Amino acid sequence: MSNPSPQVDSTVRNASDSEDEGGLVMRIASATSTSTTTNNSASNGSFSKNGTSINGNNGFQNTPWKRKQLVDVTPSGSLDLSKLSMRRNSSYGKLPSENPEAKVLVIYTGGTIGMMRNEKNALEPRPNEFVRKIRQYPNMHDDAYASKRYGPARNMAPLVLPYVEGEHRRILYQICEYEPLLDSSNMGVADWVRIANDIKQSYEFFDGFVVLHGTDTLCYTASALSFMFENLGKTVILTGSQIPIFETRTDGKDNFTSALIMAGNYVIPEVCVFFNSRLFRGNRTIKVSSGSLDAFNSPNAAPLAKMGINVEVDYRLIFRPCTVEKFNVHVHMDENVGLLRVFPSISMTTVKAFLQPPMRGVVLQTYGAGNLPTNRPDLLEALRDAANREVLIVNCTQCTEGAVSDLYETGRQLQDIGVIPGFDMTPEAALVKLSYVISKADWNYETKKLMLKNNLRGELTHEKTPEMQEYDLIDAVARTLQLNSDKELIQLKSSLFPAMVNSAVLAGDVPKINNIKGYGANLSAENYDRRTALHVACCEGNLEVVQYLLQNGAAVHIRDRYDRTPLMDAILNDHYEIIRLLLKCGAHLTGSIRAIGESLCSAAARNLLHRLESYRIAGADLSQADPSGRTALHVAAMYGNLDVTQYLVKYYAEVNAVDYLGLTPLDYAVKVNAQPVIAFLLEKNAKRGADMEEIPLPDFQESFEY
Repeated sequence: MSNPSPQVDSTVRNASDSEDEGGLVMRIASATSTSTTTNNSASNGSFSKNGTSINGNNGFQNTPWKRKQLVDVTPSGSLDLSKLSMRRNSSYGKLPSENPEAKVLVIYTGGTIGMMRNEKNALEPRPNEFVRKIRQYPNMHDDAYASKRYGPARNMAPLVLPYVEGEHRRILYQICEYEPLLDSSNMGVADWVRIANDIKQSYEFFDGFVVLHGTDTLCYTASALSFMFENLGKTVILTGSQIPIFETRTDGKDNFTSALIMAGNYVIPEVCVFFNSRLFRGNRTIKVSSGSLDAFNSPNAAPLAKMGINVEVDYRLIFRPCTVEKFNVHVHMDENVGLLRVFPSISMTTVKAFLQPPMRGVVLQTYGAGNLPTNRPDLLEALRDAANREVLIVNCTQCTEGAVSDLYETGRQLQDIGVIPGFDMTPEAALVKLSYVISKADWNYETKKLMLKNNLRGELTHEKTPEMQEYDLIDAVARTLQLNSDKELIQLKSSLFPAMVNSAVLAGDVPKINNIKGYGANLSAENYDRRTALHVACCEGNLEVVQYLLQNGAAVHIRDRYDRTPLMDAILNDHYEIIRLLLKCGAHLTGSIRAIGESLCSAAARNLLHRLESYRIAGADLSQADPSGRTALHVAAMYGNLDVTQYLVKYYAEVNAVDYLGLTPLDYAVKVNAQPVIAFLLEKNAKRGADMEEIPLPDFQESFEY
């Protein structure tokens, strides 16, 4: 019954072709680019137009259904992120592994990291080769695991990062390649918007995101994305390399694989930059060297994490969203902003020309702690005139390290005429923050000035952080237990605070939770079962505690040892209001869609209407099939549960859904002689499988089951 599937630009090679093992290269094409469909030779294992295997080596020749191409791949071979939602109800390959897995989307924009040598031994970007080459490197792709996980379809499946000792999850990652590949020197606002939109469209389908980017403007992109992403709840990491990843001597492999590990195993809800074993906040990062492998630094903020033999994350430094709102992308950036660097004897002609319309925002780079020449009143007058015209001017230091202040008279004079102190912001962060703030049409001029002074994404430090009493508490307990080493103190801290917070959560004692937080407790810290305080609160059903945790930055996307998120705990305990609150904060269903189908079938068999309602509120499709193709309606009909049957049909369950044996819910009801269910289904125009003109066999070969 299926329509002929579109051809895709793919290279599917035989498993025996070990020297040149290929795969489906998914590319995100630019709006202006075009590409043609490529027909692969039969020797490479190509598919005919209707999806039937030509050479029979793809492993699907024994299935009763025709091979279908991925629903989210366009005829040109690009990954169409707008169709990712179709993955919710279609999949192929084996069931997910029992081992915990994480899904990471890699957006390959271009840059040195993916360059390859041509016949003249010169480095050049080579389109459509990156994924194929990665599959050949056993330190970046575990072919044995992929074979076990996906079977004969492994060459079209996501890549698998080899086992990493000490990490809980195996990383499955999918690379989406931009077409054409971009030189970072040529990137601008339109490219930032494109990256942001691509992450937004795929946000619910991946646990984390890695953007491969050229190093020249990487800091600008990282800073821009940090402001464009509002209420971010997942890890986004930008990385690149000074030497291409496929070179014998390279920093690319470590940067890439480390970024994957961080994005897949750690929930750090920020836009970050990973380079040379350190994870930085993106809007605090600057490029400090064009020739060193240690090319980036964060002079005014400590790294969020360091990767040595072990991964050390400083959770106290993470800037968390503290609003109960969903993830959103702000894409309307104002481009009428610029950088004006003061230098000795700068002419008034230059300054006045720079400040003229359509300029709406200026980053003024001054000397030292924010000083201008005291013998140049004309400069101050030009800046005053611009501020009076509501041009937003942010004062940043020319120094690599340090901040502007009003310690000196010239600094005070600048503030008096309306220049806004930039504190310790980098010029890159200040520039894109201006672009972001100015583009907010619902903010007036005074609000925009206030927002530029405020710490929106961890980009500045405008006052001394209050000293926490953490070490007083830790030291007191350590002395009692006679613990001395740094390692023992870290272990004590990681054990003590989660236990104390979880105990307060169980008691529903919000003031006590707040008190423990004042001692430096991380409210998203995990216990030995990888459960957080939010997991516990969602199980207990205490709405006030859940609200407090969310307003204080608790992460909604952390999965415990059993792969359950706080949302799943709320579902399994039927706390409807908490489910709604979590959804408002950006939580969503995760994991195997067929596992959700199994849970729905189980609830239908046990006549648990409240559980089905929990899944419905959480956004589950009540027609989702289990691994045998049965839906909850099949099971409700088989058990003669009329109430469940009526509920499912009320909420749009497919009455003529067909399982893998070609049976409909009506067939099941007839077999068990469930007369009330039979009568109800017939009223809804239900049919038996044998009476249907064309049986819509399940499309379980449209996308990969993660």
